[in-house]
Amino acid sequence: MDETITTPARPTLAAVARLAGVSNSTASLAFSGTGPVSDATRDRVLAAAKELNYAGPDPRARSLRRGRSGIVGVVMEERVRDAFHDPIKIAMLDGIAQEIGVIDAGLLILTDAGDTAQRIDDAPMDAVVLIGCSPRLDESVAILRQRGIPLVAIEGDPADDVLTIGQDNRDASRIAAQHLADLGHERVAIVALSLDRDRTRGPITPERLARGTSNTTLARLAGAHDVFPDAPAYATRGSFVEEGLRAAHALLADPASRPTAIIAQSDLLAAGVIRAAEELELAVPADLSVVGFDGVRVDGLWPYDLTTLVQPAVDKGRAAGVAIVDMLDGRTAHPATFTSVFHLGNTTAPPAG
Repeated sequence: MDETITTPARPTLAAVARLAGVSNSTASLAFSGTGPVSDATRDRVLAAAKELNYAGPDPRARSLRRGRSGIVGVVMEERVRDAFHDPIKIAMLDGIAQEIGVIDAGLLILTDAGDTAQRIDDAPMDAVVLIGCSPRLDESVAILRQRGIPLVAIEGDPADDVLTIGQDNRDASRIAAQHLADLGHERVAIVALSLDRDRTRGPITPERLARGTSNTTLARLAGAHDVFPDAPAYATRGSFVEEGLRAAHALLADPASRPTAIIAQSDLLAAGVIRAAEELELAVPADLSVVGFDGVRVDGLWPYDLTTLVQPAVDKGRAAGVAIVDMLDGRTAHPATFTSVFHLGNTTAPPAG
C-alpha cells in the first residue's frame, strides 16, 4: 500500500500572535524590533514562535520573491511611542499586518517626526504604507519614488499615481456640524489635528489655513466650515488628550465669547475638551456640546458616550495591506474609500437657553 507523506503547513505569524495573546501587529513588531513592545511581550511572542517552530519571515520565501527583504514599512506622523497611544493607529496596523501575513512579511515602523528622512531613504523595505494624516506626506512620497518602492497612502492626497485608501473626512465632518446646527448651536469652535509640518499650536488664521499641508485636517475643517463658515479653529500638535485639553482651555477662556459646542477632529482630542470643560465647571452637554471623530474607546471617558463619527480603521489598514500584496505579486491594486458612521451619544444637546 502506498503511503502519502504530507508536509506540515508552515506556521504563520497570525498563529504565533494567537498563541501569545497579542495582536498581529504586536507580534510583527516583536520580530522586527520596532515599536514600543515591552520585553515581557517580546519574550512571550518569541516563546510562542519557538513552540510553533516559527522562525520569523522565511528567507527562502524572500529569495523566491526576487530577493525581497520581507519587510513592509509604515510611515507615521509622530514618534512611535506616541503613535501607540492612538487606538486608530493601532487598528490600522493590525489591519495591515493581517493582510501582509499571506506573503510572510513583517512591519517596520518609521516616523516623520524629526530627522527621519535618512531612515526612509535607506531602510530595507519592499513596499511602504504612508499614513496620510502626516503634514510631511509629500516629502516621504518624493523620497520613496526615487527608490522605486511601491506606495500606498491611507488618506491624504499625495499624487495622482499613488494608490490611496480614502476616508470621507469632509462629508463626515459636515454631518457632525449639521447635527449641531440642527440642535440650534450657532457658536461652534473646532479643535483640529496638526495643520502644518511644524505642528504649531494655536488659532488657525486664514493665512495659516492657506499654508496648511495636512490633508486630513484640511478636509475635516472644510466639512465643519461648510455648515459654520466662521467657526474659529485651534490647531494642536496631534491626536492626544493633553492637546485637546490645552486647545479647549484656549477656546473657552473668555466666558463672553465662549462657544456652546466644540467639534474635535479625534476622539482623544474630544476627551481633552471634556476634561477642560470639567475643570472650568461646565457641564457636558448642558453647557458645552462635544463631538469627536474616530469611534474608539477612550479610557476614563465614562459616564460620557461620545457623539462621534465612527471610522473603520481596521478595514482601512486591511485595504492598504491587500493593495501592497497585489503590487508585490504583480497584480493590479485598487484604491478604496471608506465611509464613517454617525454615532449619537450623550455629549450633545441643544444650547442652554
